[in-house]
Amino acid sequence: MFKYVLSCTESNSNQATNCIIGARECTAAEGGQSVDWFRSLKPPNPQRWTVVSRATCIYAEKPRDILAEIAAQIAHEFQKSPIQPATVGSQPGPHTLRGQETNFYADATVQEFNITLLGQKVHITATPATYTWNYGDGTLWGPTISAGAPLPDERIGEQTKTSHIYTATGKYAINLTTHFNGTYTVNGGPNLPIPGQGNIASNPLGLTVWRAVTHNYADNCNENPNGTGC
Repeated sequence: MFKYVLSCTESNSNQATNCIIGARECTAAEGGQSVDWFRSLKPPNPQRWTVVSRATCIYAEKPRDILAEIAAQIAHEFQKSPIQPATVGSQPGPHTLRGQETNFYADATVQEFNITLLGQKVHITATPATYTWNYGDGTLWGPTISAGAPLPDERIGEQTKTSHIYTATGKYAINLTTHFNGTYTVNGGPNLPIPGQGNIASNPLGLTVWRAVTHNYADNCNENPNGTGC
């Protein structure tokens, strides 16, 4: 857990040096004050606070109140962030064969957003954490950390962590939900976790499953190039 106090008021042996070196004027808005951040494991008793960062600007008459208000609103703001969904691919695709392994993979990226919340500069980071796969035939898998990856051409058809075998022909829609974890900073302060996750659905991936038919022929195509099956 974290706490913050006004800069130069925490008693420690380096207070004077830190105040001289880290002193800064918080003039980006009215009511700016410089605070120091501290962190402690929860729930040791007594708590042992260690410095995370010093001289971070907070713009409010009551810094503790404004940060508590931001903490109360940040989960809602995270859900509003325009997080881009993962792209989804398959091998083979858009057609595959019944009874054979079809490899699926997702490409999701870390995304960052800057917003102003209650007059403070808030930086949000969304990081893909887990994935839930819906293969379109009633099979669900996840949440899992496996995003999958494309295979070299010579390995297409191999089993992978995200591959799937279809037992019936037809057209399927593969749906993927990527679960993003979030962190945020206030005015360049320490990274703080955002409660909950952002669950972002990708556009469905269309896939047609065919069956393979094998026939045996008696013709020698070298002798009879026009024979059945040649």
